[in-house]
Amino acid sequence: MSSLVNHVLVVGGGTAGWLSAAILAKQLNSNQPGAVKVTLVESPDIPILGVGEGTWPTMRTTLQTLGVNESEFMRECDATFKQGSEFVNWIETPTSEKTNRYFHPLSAVFHASYNFNLAPYWLLKEGNDGLPYDLAVATQSRICQLGLAPKKITTPEYVALQNYSYHLNANKFADFMAKFAVSKLGVQHLRANVGQVKLDEHGNIHSVCTDNPECAEIAADFFIDCSGSRALLIEKALGIKWHSISDVIFNDTALAMQVPYENADDPIATHTIATAQENGWTWDIGLHNRRGVGYVYSSRHTTDERAEEVLRQHIGKQSNGIEARKIPLKLGYREKFWHKNCVAIGMSAAFIEPLEASAIFLIEAAANMLADQFPRDASALPYVEEKYNKTFRLRWDKSVDFVKLHYCISRRRDTQYWIDNCDEKSIPATLLAKLNHWRSHIPSKYDFDYAYEPFVLDSYLFVLYGMQYPTNLAHNQSTFQDREVARKKFMEINNVTAMLAKELPNQRELVEKVYKYGFQRV
Repeated sequence: MSSLVNHVLVVGGGTAGWLSAAILAKQLNSNQPGAVKVTLVESPDIPILGVGEGTWPTMRTTLQTLGVNESEFMRECDATFKQGSEFVNWIETPTSEKTNRYFHPLSAVFHASYNFNLAPYWLLKEGNDGLPYDLAVATQSRICQLGLAPKKITTPEYVALQNYSYHLNANKFADFMAKFAVSKLGVQHLRANVGQVKLDEHGNIHSVCTDNPECAEIAADFFIDCSGSRALLIEKALGIKWHSISDVIFNDTALAMQVPYENADDPIATHTIATAQENGWTWDIGLHNRRGVGYVYSSRHTTDERAEEVLRQHIGKQSNGIEARKIPLKLGYREKFWHKNCVAIGMSAAFIEPLEASAIFLIEAAANMLADQFPRDASALPYVEEKYNKTFRLRWDKSVDFVKLHYCISRRRDTQYWIDNCDEKSIPATLLAKLNHWRSHIPSKYDFDYAYEPFVLDSYLFVLYGMQYPTNLAHNQSTFQDREVARKKFMEINNVTAMLAKELPNQRELVEKVYKYGFQRV
């Protein structure tokens, strides 16, 4: 390969491929003469998997940075606003008379790491009116309960009154990003099936061969593997092995359905609804014109037939006549994400499961780090490779810990699935050490020592105390001296919630207005 990295080839489309190509082309200014050229080649025969329909607030930043019109994006991708997740029946086994639920909103009013940690004062029952943790410390949880949107039609695009991300149609999003990347950012788009991958004498990828005579062999200086679980470059050509996490995360199969609304004006949920089931959990995501509903489960603990029965029972009569699409999930991550002149992004690099919708965020994070640290001089490749691999190994390990947290502190023991999930042998040592500490100490920012951890202190607090984790502060009450400050902050949260409840429109009302009129552009 040449001493300069002048041409990047992305192999594979979908969300991973097109987001990576767009972010890289924008950051490297690929439209300009002499800039790095970005090409994407994707198969015309392989459909987009499109499991993930949930995003994080980082997507707003990504789209705004790329120059995307938010209203146009929402219309083209059937997108709606997402303000967090509601977890139903995770705390304990439900009965016919009693269910349980809590919210993990996208933000608290006072951030525990750098504003004021209300968690100890909530545990000590200081001025929280007996509310559950999620309702006591966040206006957003109550806004979600009321079905309200995170902003108004007069709010400029990408500006939030309540922090938000999106629910979207993953297939339409990939098509939207493809058109945008090609027309606005200068990405070259080729359609072909990649076959042979040629290496040079140093083990770097030199080129890929395809079945399209117009691009029979495509050479490049750097390659991004977005070929999904096929991993055409990182595994088949470069031999980088897969590290399984199936001993920690059990859900290896999903069934997905597209469920239409019964009526055109049915409410659209402003959050993902994740309902724990006997051997996994169901998701329910409200798009503009339909719901995306599915069941992710452990094939070691149930059969496909029973899983589909559970899913149809959960949906009810609306599932009649709708096909359930089965999606196998390969759980784990690469031993290396970046090797020589190739980096894997998306499912070719890693996959946990859909809980907490981390997949698209980690695609964004990977593409942004690649773009920010891009090794234009090939001599920089080894240094950037080492730094990237270290960062993303940590990010994926931290993600595994957080996803496992939802299962291992549950009081459910109604099936072997839940018993196994709560077995200490299945809990990562890093998470187990924290849980033992948190039995007598409040989680703090010092438990999270890495600047780019995907799940921060507030996220842990919402799950821990949403799940009623037993932190006993009886021995240490005197430490928490700001009780009057805490009472005022709880009162402030109540007042802000009341104000927002009067001003914010419901989710469907705002979405319909966005589709019809659009937001004001900044």
